[in-house]
Amino acid sequence: MSDEYRLALRSLGLRHSAGRTGICYDNAMAESFFGALKNERVSQVTYPTREAARRDITRYIEHWYNHRRLHSAIGYRPPREAHADHQRLQLAS
Repeated sequence: MSDEYRLALRSLGLRHSAGRTGICYDNAMAESFFGALKNERVSQVTYPTREAARRDITRYIEHWYNHRRLHSAIGYRPPREAHADHQRLQLAS
C-alpha cells in the first residue's frame, strides 16, 4: 500500500482492510462477489440513472444472488439456504 494512499485513508478516519503484503485472501470473497455482479448483471445492462442502477443491483442481490445463485464455496447452495442451515444448527446446539 502506498504511503499516499495510507495518508489519505488516515485523513478520512478510515482503516485499510488489506493484511500484510502477499496475503491474497483478505478480500477474496468480496472480489468474487463483485466479479459475479459485474459479469452477471452490470455489464449486461445500460443504466439511464444512478438510481436505476441502485434499484437493479439491489434487486439482483436480493432476488437472484442471495436466493437462487449457487455458490461453490458453500456446497453449491444459495446463500439464503446456507444461512438458514447454519441458524438451524445453532439452535440445535
